[in-house]
Amino acid sequence: MSLPPPSLAKAAIATELPIRQIPGSYGLPLLGPLSDRLDYFWFQKPESFFKKRMEKYKSTVFRTNVPPSFPFFTNVNPNVIAVLDVKSFSHLFDLDLVDKKDVLIGDFVPDVNFTGKIRVGVYQDTSEPQHSKVKSYLMDILKRSSSIWVSELVSNLDILWDNIESTLSNSSSVSYFSPLQQFLFTFLCKVLAGADPSRDPKIADSGSAMLNRWLALQLLPTVSIGILQPLEEIFLHSFAYPFFLVSGDYNNLYNFVKQQGKDTINRGEVGFGLTQEEAIHNLLFVLGFNSYGGFSIFLPSLIDAIASNSALQEKLKKEARENGGSTLTFDSVKEMPLVQSVVYETLRMNPPVPLQFGRARKDFRLTSHDSVYDVKKGELLCGFQKLVMRDSLIFDEPDRFKPDRFTEEKGAQLLDYLYWSNGPQSGSPTLSNKQCAGKDVVTLTASLIVAYLFRRYDSINGDGSSITALQKAS
Repeated sequence: MSLPPPSLAKAAIATELPIRQIPGSYGLPLLGPLSDRLDYFWFQKPESFFKKRMEKYKSTVFRTNVPPSFPFFTNVNPNVIAVLDVKSFSHLFDLDLVDKKDVLIGDFVPDVNFTGKIRVGVYQDTSEPQHSKVKSYLMDILKRSSSIWVSELVSNLDILWDNIESTLSNSSSVSYFSPLQQFLFTFLCKVLAGADPSRDPKIADSGSAMLNRWLALQLLPTVSIGILQPLEEIFLHSFAYPFFLVSGDYNNLYNFVKQQGKDTINRGEVGFGLTQEEAIHNLLFVLGFNSYGGFSIFLPSLIDAIASNSALQEKLKKEARENGGSTLTFDSVKEMPLVQSVVYETLRMNPPVPLQFGRARKDFRLTSHDSVYDVKKGELLCGFQKLVMRDSLIFDEPDRFKPDRFTEEKGAQLLDYLYWSNGPQSGSPTLSNKQCAGKDVVTLTASLIVAYLFRRYDSINGDGSSITALQKAS
């Protein structure tokens, strides 16, 4: 590997690299963004959209448009500078260079009513005083919940897989997505909010569906769901959705957390100077958007990678049963390097958050592997993580899923370039950066789930949506 570890953006610009004008174009007003939107959602799809332009311009850095755009997003500027290699992408984590204010979904920000008329922490730049309050609060929640995290995870996994086994006994295939989301909702409510959904029958029955509807209305203008075109373009991607359509769902979730998570909310008020409303809305966002939404995308990819590979299962089974002691803990899975590597490789191949954004805080020079580019203050950088994480100058056979890629010394070095969490896996979330507060908890939780599965089962057959066979451990 020839590159130094990040921070690549802070590294001195190699004087031998040529200074190049950023290629690409935004096209004619209205028509250019509309054309790019149709390519992005309809004719090419996101991965091909970025690949084709990278090939056209012979560059991993170029100008283009990303949705949402015309006709009814008059306050959204779709113009971005795409950064699609590891070196250029790393600039998105240098907060001396980029501003993270209101760029979670590019230049598009859903109606603030979706979060109780409060700009929650994820939309705040580190320069805003409220950011450190909110992130401190969230990091404290994770620290305090560590004492119950694994026990709640295992007990709720028991319920999930008991139900899957029961259904599978009368069927040749079981769709597990809905049960998985129910598991995630119950588990995350308990460990993050200290709120048990079973105490509220309405929430216990429909809480995950409420979260799904709340998430969907915020994200629909920016994602493809694969329905018949042009209906998707006309009805899903042309305008932002109003909050009132899910106000009842959100108010039910708000009141549930307020009533059942009193201790957690009180810590936000007393310990971190947040109002009750700020504490609840920030907690709901992290629970629903970051945690529930992220795991709902990531875990099916992880199961798919494992369930389709019998040889890998044998290796995982051996490691999960021979390493880590008799009881699963955060420390026990640290003794399972292959289990952890499979989790990392899944995050590399299919990062749950596809796009990362940052707005230039000042004029600066951006460096890719082969060129240097001038970026102007206010310009929006956009990285499509699935392509960035397949940078052939960093990862051998980048399009191939290699379960042991992140094992041993060389694999540990590659963690410097695994950027799924708004920063490198080798980095740490702090009050002065925007790296996911739960970055380590996410990977350890996923590793615990893999270890759990192969202590419970000898083999698993299925894919990213369904289970077709389970062989209990003998």
